Amino acid sequence: MVVNNKKIIIIEDDDFISRALKIKLEDKGINILIAKDGKTGLDIVKKEKPDLVLLDLILPKMSGYDVLVELKKDIVTKKIPVIILTNLNQNEVEKKVKDFGAIDCLVKANISLEQIFKRISEVFK
Repeated sequence: MVVNNKKIIIIEDDDFISRALKIKLEDKGINILIAKDGKTGLDIVKKEKPDLVLLDLILPKMSGYDVLVELKKDIVTKKIPVIILTNLNQNEVEKKVKDFGAIDCLVKANISLEQIFKRISEVFK
C-alpha cells in the first residue's frame, strides 16, 4: 500500500468527522487538506490537484453532487478519484454518484476510520 506522501482533500462540513479522518490519515503518512464547504473544496481541488477526494454530499455553498459534476467535467480534475462519504440512503445515492463518476460511496455511520483507510489504500494499489 503506497500511501505515503499522497495528498487527499476531505470536503466535509462536520468538524468531528474531518478532524478524525485527518488524524487517522496523517498518521498513515498521507497529506491532508480540508474544506468545510463545496465551493471552497472545488477551488482547492482545482488548485492543489490532490490524489483523491473524500466528499460529503450535504454541504454548504455547493452540494457534493455539484462538486462531483464539476470535477468530472473539468479536463484537469476529471481523473482524480472521488469517494463519497455520506449518511444518505445508500441504495439511491450509490447509483447516482457512481453515474456522476465517483468510484465508491461509503456510509459514514456504517464504516470505521480503518475501513476508510483500507478503501483509500485500494485506490492507490
